[in-house]
Amino acid sequence: MAQLDIPPQGTRGPRLFGLLAKVFAPFAAGQVARYRKNATTAEPRMFNGFPTVLVTTIGAKTGADHTHVLGGFQEKDGAWLVVASKGGAPTHPHWFINIAKNPDKVWLEVGNRKFHVRPELLKGAEYEAAYAQVGAAAPGYLKYRKVTDREIPVIRLTPIS
Repeated sequence: MAQLDIPPQGTRGPRLFGLLAKVFAPFAAGQVARYRKNATTAEPRMFNGFPTVLVTTIGAKTGADHTHVLGGFQEKDGAWLVVASKGGAPTHPHWFINIAKNPDKVWLEVGNRKFHVRPELLKGAEYEAAYAQVGAAAPGYLKYRKVTDREIPVIRLTPIS
């Protein structure tokens, strides 16, 4: 599978996210473990009123597995949307870069189910409709587009196995 396009970085938005991510790395690792421990059904775990999923990627530089808890928004056809918002930061999250560089090595966990997925970077009207769907379910995502000039990627993850 060909690499996904990576939209340009932005010039404005919160810049503390990278520092906070390093400080909270042990907490994030605990979130993944808690997700898996408590995932007893095929339903996604909920956080702040919206569903969460686990996305595992292969590091673009390290080649190591990385798993992240992300907001996941199901589409009617069984695919899931994830948003590379990074809180509106001017840079893309590392997990998005990993997906873009290694699109054939991405896995999605929804509750206690794990799938190998095909990622697709949405564009144009499809992007706008997907972002609106996410914003309706989790309004916090709408503010991120107001604080950054970066195009916030929306990725569709379609199960392939």
